[in-house]
Amino acid sequence: MDSLRPYRSFVSYIDRSREYYAAQGYSKPYAWAHHDDVPFTPLPKPLSLCRVGLVTTAGRTTAEGMIGAGGLKRDPYAAPADPPPKSLFTDDLFWDKKATHTDDVDSFLPVTRLAEQAAGGRIGSASPRFYGVPTDYSQSRTLQGAAPRILEWCREDGLGAVILLAL
Repeated sequence: MDSLRPYRSFVSYIDRSREYYAAQGYSKPYAWAHHDDVPFTPLPKPLSLCRVGLVTTAGRTTAEGMIGAGGLKRDPYAAPADPPPKSLFTDDLFWDKKATHTDDVDSFLPVTRLAEQAAGGRIGSASPRFYGVPTDYSQSRTLQGAAPRILEWCREDGLGAVILLAL
């Protein structure tokens, strides 16, 4: 899978993730989240009138902001979108570090691009904050803890749409 090719035909994220978890000592392969009934709803108004926000799986700006008693904190957070963050903590996440990097925050958290879309009238406005749900690998903690908190913040900020950006 890691052999050099003249071009990249695919990145097998599922296979790489399974290999990663197995190497971490997990005996049961990761079960990808799925929903028989997807909880999405149509936009209540045109996108050009909606306030739009971003949700990332990247952690807070520094490793220090992520460290707590017992290791990494994986608590949801909200942070100002202006000015955009110069960096976010991604070192603990599984992504193809041989093929890419996360030095350019706009490549995985397009706060600046979202503001440009608002200025151009494509969206009504950009959220004053972006939201983080650091990868937890626990579907139940995400569904019961992080997701309701993020939804609460989105409602506080009057969002009509949100873009989910998994790293």
